[in-house]
Amino acid sequence: MKRPVLAANWKMNNGPTVARTFMDAFLASYSPRTDRTIIIFPPAVALVTVASAAANRDDVLAGVQNIHWAEKGAFTGEISAPMAKDAGARVVLIGHSERRHVFGETDAQCAKKCVAASRAKLAFVLCVGETIAEREAGETERVVTRQLREGLSQTANLISADLLIAYEPVWAIGTGLTASAGDASAVHTVLRSELCLMIGTRSDEIPILYGGSANAENAAGLLAAPEIDGLLVGGASLEAPSWLTICSAFRRP
Repeated sequence: MKRPVLAANWKMNNGPTVARTFMDAFLASYSPRTDRTIIIFPPAVALVTVASAAANRDDVLAGVQNIHWAEKGAFTGEISAPMAKDAGARVVLIGHSERRHVFGETDAQCAKKCVAASRAKLAFVLCVGETIAEREAGETERVVTRQLREGLSQTANLISADLLIAYEPVWAIGTGLTASAGDASAVHTVLRSELCLMIGTRSDEIPILYGGSANAENAAGLLAAPEIDGLLVGGASLEAPSWLTICSAFRRP
């Protein structure tokens, strides 16, 4: 996957009608590029709309915000990895802070979802991040390395798995607060080192994204920092003009 990776997480916003208007406007202004990858994570009801709009673009991928670990069954309201793939998803978001802290998703559940994504041959983005209390207690490194190791603990053939990591400090999600480029880079370095211990030099190929109130104003500065391979963007990705600015942000070679 070409770096930088710019990923838009629309959360519970932009249904099929708005998604269609967004994609028409964005793709009309964003010419195909071979030096970066764009991922759009719409709500599940708009997945087909986004995937269809991007069908002829190798640099723009449709993703799904969540999956269940089972392939099918009596899980009302859930969707499986094969279903998401059938609807056009190529990437899965796993363990986002809102899934963990609003819906109680555990590291063990994230691990099962990573397995399900790999089994369906979907790339996945495993999200890790600390709360403000954990950060103030000096627990950031312990928390993110635990989430990383436990989240990937059940994935077979990890050395060849199609995965990305996103560091998203919980205290910076939707708050307007953003980790400094230096602070984010430091945590990314920790994650890269931990990946190296797990899978050796192949860890260099895995993009590590920063998520946490990234926007059109700070995107270039974040992308220029060492070890930041892309961004996972929430609110600033909901409007096509703002998202276009982020996707065109400068990145140091």
